[in-house]
Amino acid sequence: MPGVPLPTIPTHDVASHNSEKSCYVTVGANVYNVTSFLPDHPGGEELILEYAGKDVSDIMGDDLSHTHSEAAYDILNENLIGFVANEATIKAAVEHDRPEDIVPMLPNKAGMEAMKANGANGEVDQSKPIFAATGLSGAEDLTKETDLNADFETHKFLDLNRPLLMQVWNGGFSKEFYLEQVHRPRYYLKGDSAPLFGNFLEPLSKTAWYIIPIVWLPCVAYGSFLAYQGLPSFFQTAAYWLIGLALWTLVEYGLHRGLFHVDKYLPDNRVGITAHFLLHGIHHYLPMDKYRLVMPPTLFVALATPFYKLAHTVFFYDWYAAVAVFCGGIFGYVCYDLTHYFLHHKTLPSYYKQLKKYHMQHHYEDYENGFGVTSRFWDKIFGTELEPPKAAKAA
Repeated sequence: MPGVPLPTIPTHDVASHNSEKSCYVTVGANVYNVTSFLPDHPGGEELILEYAGKDVSDIMGDDLSHTHSEAAYDILNENLIGFVANEATIKAAVEHDRPEDIVPMLPNKAGMEAMKANGANGEVDQSKPIFAATGLSGAEDLTKETDLNADFETHKFLDLNRPLLMQVWNGGFSKEFYLEQVHRPRYYLKGDSAPLFGNFLEPLSKTAWYIIPIVWLPCVAYGSFLAYQGLPSFFQTAAYWLIGLALWTLVEYGLHRGLFHVDKYLPDNRVGITAHFLLHGIHHYLPMDKYRLVMPPTLFVALATPFYKLAHTVFFYDWYAAVAVFCGGIFGYVCYDLTHYFLHHKTLPSYYKQLKKYHMQHHYEDYENGFGVTSRFWDKIFGTELEPPKAAKAA
């Protein structure tokens, strides 16, 4: 069960459970105790006992021999008891900072068929660690196309073939189930973006990355010019402007952690869940959607207005100083939104490659930490920094 540490079981121990009194089978690295299911197996218990203590990936993936429904995989996964203590799984546990977060991947019929179609002969590689929070094993999983029908059938969450917003609103999801599902990323490859509204409002929910500098950089330039006109010197204007830029880094961290990831304090009702989905949940659900990665200008105006008021409250003694500070902050936001987009979709220089690895880790491993996007500074200060895998440190 995701989130519950499961034991490793030596291969010789698995092999010894090969009778009707105690029958284990494996699929890749996963170990299942199917003893209680033996009398109920439609093909007779003899077929299972033939593979007792052995791997059943091939037979379950062979529809010519015996067709297995999705229900068969559900039954199998209900009997998951641990995973094989083979070289690969031991290495993964040793190299990972938090081995308790590693859980086996639960197979399903669609996954087995996809592996078989890709030339894997029906065998599933279960040796990679799977992170309990997201169900992924690495950044590469963020770009593996999701089988839309199989995903909906398996998780009973959102059907990516239909508009998402009203599904969230009418879904009757509990907060616990919603948070579990929305942080298990899907990759939508059918068209540009998954449908959100499904009507004339759809274009308003999409924003291309280049809209951000086109809309906001002229505003920053004009505001900075106004501030310069009212302040004694260029250097004083620049100083206030840089204060705003520095303050933005804290605002960036605070918004990401305290607003976008207010998960624990999210109201357990459809209003809170839908608001969370629109504000940031959709990004974790579909992290590679290039048109819902940057903030739509209308939403940014709503979020920026309180900070405009705050700047004028703090720097009440000089209207021009407040404008300079605010403009520096807006420039910081532009840098943040573009950085965020490029981390997901572009090849970057070495410094940004490290940022990309860090941010992808936030998506595929632990969404409750790693809130810095343009830097790790505030994560270090507030104790939410994500540590790289030990193997990566030694490389």
